[in-house]
Amino acid sequence: MAKKIIYPLVAILGIAAVSGAAWWYQSKPTGPKEMVAGSGAAPAGAPAIPASGPAVPRAAGVEVAKVEAMSLRDDAQAVGTLRSRQSVMLRPEIAGRIKELGFADGARVRKGQMLVQLDDALQRADLRQALAQVSIAKANLKRNEELVAQNFVAKRVLDESAASLQVAEAQLGLSCARLSRMVLLAPFDGTLGIRNINLGDFVKDGADLVNLEDTSSMYVDFRLPERFQGKIKLQQPVELLLDAVPGRKFKARIEALDPLLDANGRSVGVRAVLPNNMGEAANPPGAAGGGGAGRPAAAASAAASAPKARPARPAAARPNAAPESGAVSRAAGPYEALGCPPDPITPSARPATAAVAAARAAPEGGPAPLRPGMFARVTAVFSVNEAALVVPEEAIVPQGGRQFVFKVVEPGALPPAVAASAPPLAPDTKFVSQRQEVKLGARRAGKVEVTDGLSEGQTVVVAGQQRLQRDGTALRVVELGRPPQAGAPGAGASAPVATASAATPAASR
Repeated sequence: MAKKIIYPLVAILGIAAVSGAAWWYQSKPTGPKEMVAGSGAAPAGAPAIPASGPAVPRAAGVEVAKVEAMSLRDDAQAVGTLRSRQSVMLRPEIAGRIKELGFADGARVRKGQMLVQLDDALQRADLRQALAQVSIAKANLKRNEELVAQNFVAKRVLDESAASLQVAEAQLGLSCARLSRMVLLAPFDGTLGIRNINLGDFVKDGADLVNLEDTSSMYVDFRLPERFQGKIKLQQPVELLLDAVPGRKFKARIEALDPLLDANGRSVGVRAVLPNNMGEAANPPGAAGGGGAGRPAAAASAAASAPKARPARPAAARPNAAPESGAVSRAAGPYEALGCPPDPITPSARPATAAVAAARAAPEGGPAPLRPGMFARVTAVFSVNEAALVVPEEAIVPQGGRQFVFKVVEPGALPPAVAASAPPLAPDTKFVSQRQEVKLGARRAGKVEVTDGLSEGQTVVVAGQQRLQRDGTALRVVELGRPPQAGAPGAGASAPVATASAATPAASR
């Protein structure tokens, strides 16, 4: 029982002894902390304190970079879709049965070429009836004119005959209009798609027959945020990268702007036009190596990427193809021989010339590499500044809605008012800080354009701005990526130029 009591007492006494020793150690006097000038040397490693005046603060370690001049492009990126210059889906206005097809799938056609002919037997009969009515009305009018001249009938009969002739001619025009609806002509030069019909099919009015695309040049439609609407102008250059054509860059120009903003995405619609060609190489071979090296490879690559022409098939092998020579294309007014007046909207009939025959004999789909519906990565170029002043984005310090940088200057370059309020400096101070307000422009790849406030060659702080509370603070420039050389004179010396290498830790802070 006595042993159980002794162990706790010994533990309590030990704790009390340790606590008393700690209290005595913290409470003992440490002696005078200040040194009287001239009373003795300062301890080793302590900073030198002048005999009179305030204490000199330690220089702030910072990283710096120079203001550079470079070519800077103000642009914006978006995604877009390629569209045909003209595109139409051919649909009949009147229901009927297909009597003739004047094209082959994927063929190139010319404006006014007959594409689809519907069965027009009833419309032709109506036309012949209308022509007969016109003949009767003309004969009655002529006879009544003779009778009126001889005073055999009243003039009222002549007026009625003239009106009857006008009604018959109107009926003839209506019959011709109905008959002209039975043939579908190509509204423009282009390339046909794959038809959804065959001979003998009965199609209703408005049914899809075949699409026609004019791909001689292409549109690219894209949208940009509304903040760019003040920068977008007509004829501005646009660069395209297509996933379907890798390694090639295409150039276009803005042709139209949508006056209506999208209320959902707050964006403006833009349309640019570009030629349908292979563009240019994104990285031309031989550009870096010089000379003509790589040109044969480039030519081989272009030849490989170009579409291969297929041998033209004879007319007999192409079903429902129009004759290649000696034929007259059924352009506007195909029923003029039946007595219908020529259509003023469509051109007159023309023979299939050698140019038309060559176009029809071209490979299906044409040599154009771009097709409607392709996905495009669009870069709209607003302006290019060949001598823009840029600094790293890390150098910008926003304060109160304004933008500032800290310049690295010599102590003598400070304005008198700033130098008067600056902290005390050591005699060997080489560089100090000075805050400068700047105006910013475009931002690209970690760089920001400075439009006002700096000049080329000046040095700014890019790291350590939090240590610079007052202008005129002494600076100790830290260089990255340059390890100190043992035994070399001036190792670790300060210099207002930083080496761009963030992988190596700072030598000193």
